[in-house]
Amino acid sequence: MRRSLQTAGVPLKISERKIKYKPRALIVICDISGSMDRYSRLLLQFIHTIENDMAKVEAFVFGTRLTRVTRLLKKRPIDEAITRVSREVQDWAGGTRIGESIETFNQEYARRVLRNGAVVLIISDGWDRGDPALLGNEMSRLQRSCYRLIWLNPLLGSPRYQPLTRGMQAAMPFIDDFMPVHNLESLELLAEHLSSIGENRPVRRQAPLEFVRARMAAV
Repeated sequence: MRRSLQTAGVPLKISERKIKYKPRALIVICDISGSMDRYSRLLLQFIHTIENDMAKVEAFVFGTRLTRVTRLLKKRPIDEAITRVSREVQDWAGGTRIGESIETFNQEYARRVLRNGAVVLIISDGWDRGDPALLGNEMSRLQRSCYRLIWLNPLLGSPRYQPLTRGMQAAMPFIDDFMPVHNLESLELLAEHLSSIGENRPVRRQAPLEFVRARMAAV
């Protein structure tokens, strides 16, 4: 009504509020351990591209521990960015402790970055030297905190691949989408999938941790 009084004449123009659409934040947690070494550069290029094209992207890498690399990748040429990451990440191409790394994320970063329905991408082949029970517990906690939890596995590009490692077996009950990430075509498929995510959360049927531990013991 106040805005209508600013213009003379009739008819009366009623102002309406419009819905503002904001893109969801994207959190990328990438495995840079020895088993992922052949894919690391491709994946960091992917993270670098989306981080500099989107408004809200947080990037982390892990081997035996988690490192936040958002600022290292921001607004720099790709070669310089990857060189800085490889120089400052002390466990590059080393061992893998996925559960402990996700635990660090949940404890130190989740409250700050998982706001307004963030989508989380974990990029890993699932080879883990840590405790599978810890991984299952932290994956369950992470899935409850985010809007959607997507696991990208480069080995899934092989038609013979089966997620039989203890790490993947522990994580699978808490993954919303399990997708390959081994070539440019798979990255294009991921981009299409992210753009098609709707307003409603996926139906989640989490397995009890006792069931997960029983499956671990059988592997």
